[in-house]
Amino acid sequence: MMQLIQAYQRQQYRVVFASPADWSPHAVAMEEEGIEPVRIELNSSSFDDFARQLNPTVVMFDRFMMEEQFGWRVESACPQAVHILDMEDVHSLRHARHQAIKQRDAAKGQSKNSDSNTDTASIVIQELPQTLVHSELAIREIAAILRCDLTLVISEHEMQWLQQQYQVPAAQLVYCPFMLDAAQVDSTPKTFEQRQHFVCIGNFRHEPNWDAVRWMREQLWPNIRQQLPNAELHIYGAYPPKKATQLHNEKLGFLVKGWAEDALEVVRNSRLMLAPLRFGAGLKGKLIDAAITGTPVVTTSVGAEGIYNPATEAAACVADSMDALVAGAVALYQQPQSWAQSQTAALQLISQRFERGVHEAELLARTEAVLADPQAHRMQGFYGMMLRHHSMKSTRYMSQWIEAKTRLAEVLEGPPEES
Repeated sequence: MMQLIQAYQRQQYRVVFASPADWSPHAVAMEEEGIEPVRIELNSSSFDDFARQLNPTVVMFDRFMMEEQFGWRVESACPQAVHILDMEDVHSLRHARHQAIKQRDAAKGQSKNSDSNTDTASIVIQELPQTLVHSELAIREIAAILRCDLTLVISEHEMQWLQQQYQVPAAQLVYCPFMLDAAQVDSTPKTFEQRQHFVCIGNFRHEPNWDAVRWMREQLWPNIRQQLPNAELHIYGAYPPKKATQLHNEKLGFLVKGWAEDALEVVRNSRLMLAPLRFGAGLKGKLIDAAITGTPVVTTSVGAEGIYNPATEAAACVADSMDALVAGAVALYQQPQSWAQSQTAALQLISQRFERGVHEAELLARTEAVLADPQAHRMQGFYGMMLRHHSMKSTRYMSQWIEAKTRLAEVLEGPPEES
């Protein structure tokens, strides 16, 4: 989000960051970045007055849930504003994969013939049943995409997925991955000999991360530790629940560290990053951190998706079975020459795949093209026009009903008593 904001600021846009979320002590100091933060309310007509007075040229929604909540209000208060949806990742794809993993784990639990060492670890797109692909969540998410003028898609895999699976017009999609400068990459990364141990990092509230930690503790790490008895796995992440900290086991070298003050620092001190994600979507920020610090990675196809290309694929060992993940981790950890080759590929990743100048220019060009004639752009997408006409009304009436119900409750309860 900060990369997007800064891209528009460099184009001389005034940026107002409006959010219904509570402010966090870990949040960016927005005023220092030239951003105007505003607290807004859900299901409240006060937003209508705010939007009408602000009269923005462009409104970007952070994920489809915000478009559902506020899109119709922006449409009513500021009909000329261009709507941009920042997906972050395809939530319905991540959800479908999660459900598929649950179903497969349940089936394996009932089978006496399952071999967990050779089973495929992650769920790739081609394996998903249509019942999960066409979920209610997918319907909501695709509807939000079609209602918006442009949608930012973070992964090339998901660009293809949206067009092939749901026939989303290419004119409404913008490939916009992480946008970084090559100067951010460590110029003198630590060597094989200067590093030790494995690292796994990721917010514990993000279900794919928690699933990976649990899977590593139960199956993957004991197999690695058996071959590398002096190695440790250091697990970092915000909001570790008690069920996660209880997995901490010094005898096994499975160390749950929790919040990292400096994520890049803990990654650059580690010899290998483990990211055995069994499901998920989008791009994995942890793998970008590994690239910046020149840290080789062991991950699954889902983890690698949208990150590597043939020129940089050596930056990671990508495998989807227990045996292959263990073998790759053990080999890279012990072989300085292979490790050095992987580090070289990792350090090239940012300039080859995520160079800010390239993707920022495309984002701004597509935005300006729509701004030049929003109506002409919208006329190309009949389904979007239809959804704005019908879906906006249903969402609008639901929101207005919630607001009326809240106000009625306040009237019936009366003003708070003075202490």
